[in-house]
Amino acid sequence: MSILPALLLLTLAAALESGGDALVRKGLGVSGMPRAVWFIAGAATLFIYGVVVNLPGWDFGRLLGVYVALFFIVAQAIAFFAFGQAPTPPVLLGGLFIVTGGLIMTFWQPGSP
Repeated sequence: MSILPALLLLTLAAALESGGDALVRKGLGVSGMPRAVWFIAGAATLFIYGVVVNLPGWDFGRLLGVYVALFFIVAQAIAFFAFGQAPTPPVLLGGLFIVTGGLIMTFWQPGSP
């Protein structure tokens, strides 16, 4: 699979994982039957994530390395828009290292210097 379709799939996977986690978190904040609905929705979303994240044919280490960078970006967006949590300077600096690593793993092809 070429890089662009793989990155799109991994971005979708990051949205599904972050979204599934957010659904479970929402369920933890309520009680009664709505809690079960949030948990079931979160579990289903996380299962779909598990399928989508493994669709690109990259080796597992590279795949998840690139995925972590995309996950960081999507998770920060969800934290900001869904929970009103802006990233702090340490989170932004750490994220810069994460994203830099993801870019290296994405574009530095094996066998090239």
